[in-house]
Amino acid sequence: MTEQGNNQEQPKEKKSLSLNVVSNKKHRGFGAGSIDLSDVACVMIDEGVAYIDVGIMHAKSKVERGIKFSPNKEDVPNGRQCWIVWVAVDRNEEGSYYAGATSCEMLVDSEAKRGWKILADHVNRLDYAIKRRYMLDNLGDAEKAALRKLLVEHNAEWWDRSPAELKDALGG
Repeated sequence: MTEQGNNQEQPKEKKSLSLNVVSNKKHRGFGAGSIDLSDVACVMIDEGVAYIDVGIMHAKSKVERGIKFSPNKEDVPNGRQCWIVWVAVDRNEEGSYYAGATSCEMLVDSEAKRGWKILADHVNRLDYAIKRRYMLDNLGDAEKAALRKLLVEHNAEWWDRSPAELKDALGG
């Protein structure tokens, strides 16, 4: 027996299979299926105003902070309607454009610190935006107008290059 023979080999830690969310990185290790979220913008529409809030990606937006969410809508009888919109940006030979956009509803009662949202719906709609789909039919006219205004003001050239499907969905 060698000197090292007394040392028991430590069992190797088993790597867990998980989804890797990365930004601007190439990952080729274990569980290599990764999603690049660097081209996804997070938009909040609250009380008729649309604005970008990067905290949305981790459920830490200005609106969501301090709120305990429930999957039961009846738990938030006095909630105000807010919308999260996932906007994917892509690039073609002409330049960048808004390539996907999906909206998710949630209710927030700031005074009671309670909210309602369906997390699975938010995740699925984020996936749909990444896959270059437009799903904005659940927005009202005021919310559509606020989102259109934000997208145009953020970058009018991107708006101009965006497909008619997005412009038709937002009434412009």
